[in-house]
Amino acid sequence: MQLNQSEAGHRLAMAFPCCPCPSLRPAPQHLVVAAHAVAKRSPKRLKYSSPGSRKNSQVQLLQLDPSGSDVWRLDPIVELIRSGAVGIIPTDTVYAIVCDLKNRQAIDRLYRIKNLDPMKPLSILCRSFQDVDKYTLGFPRGNSHGQTNVFRAARQCLPGPYTFILTASKEMPKQCTTFGGSSAVSCAPRKSVGVRMPDDAICAALLSRLDEPLLCTSVRQRSEDDWMLDPVIIADTYGASEGREGVDFVVDGGERLAYPSTVIDMTGLMPTILRRGKGPVEDWMLMESHDSTESVGLEGMSNPYA
Repeated sequence: MQLNQSEAGHRLAMAFPCCPCPSLRPAPQHLVVAAHAVAKRSPKRLKYSSPGSRKNSQVQLLQLDPSGSDVWRLDPIVELIRSGAVGIIPTDTVYAIVCDLKNRQAIDRLYRIKNLDPMKPLSILCRSFQDVDKYTLGFPRGNSHGQTNVFRAARQCLPGPYTFILTASKEMPKQCTTFGGSSAVSCAPRKSVGVRMPDDAICAALLSRLDEPLLCTSVRQRSEDDWMLDPVIIADTYGASEGREGVDFVVDGGERLAYPSTVIDMTGLMPTILRRGKGPVEDWMLMESHDSTESVGLEGMSNPYA
């Protein structure tokens, strides 16, 4: 006599009441829910692999609205920076590689990731004019030696797309070389420092959550002198690969335009434009030896800052 499936299951259950057959019982609901949870991936963390590498590296990619409406999501990035991470953030010009100003190991990593000359000076991203006054001697107020008083005019340009090179104060950490070694080869006071105060909602929100300014350098192609503007490509390029260090995070604030900051040296008797960039050139910025700024191109004169 043939039994249908329901009758067979009923008889089997009556014969073995303490040993239910798992194949004839419905799957527990919690297992189905767990399967859906595993399938859902966090959009904050993506895995990148460079061509030819055998290892994948983890780069935390945090995508934010360029308007800064969701900057509360920056808290994990703040903790990463405080723990010594090196990452990439948007500014009001191009993207920048940043780290804690006073973390020696993080600074060494930044130099290695960017493959910079260890004595190449970097700029700092300041939270406010209090940081500028703390880590520099401030903007020139004029003196008996002929230095021009541009204090008020210069401060009106910030926040904005400018890098002002100012005389460093004793609070500015020394330029220490540990590149490629475990101990410092030399430590010398920084005589000057490039100061930035970007007019960018994401950058400003991140800086306001930190205790100190950030050391920074602009993001360029590894093998070329071109700006990198797409944060996803930046994350892929600057992620770690076999035999090469990479950044720990990238804050995606949207694509940028290829306009770096305008760099102005304020350490001499007169302001000197080292590079014309996104920041408009005001009358007081004109160099003493030039009647106009037409001869100073986008790259300008010799710009020592990375």
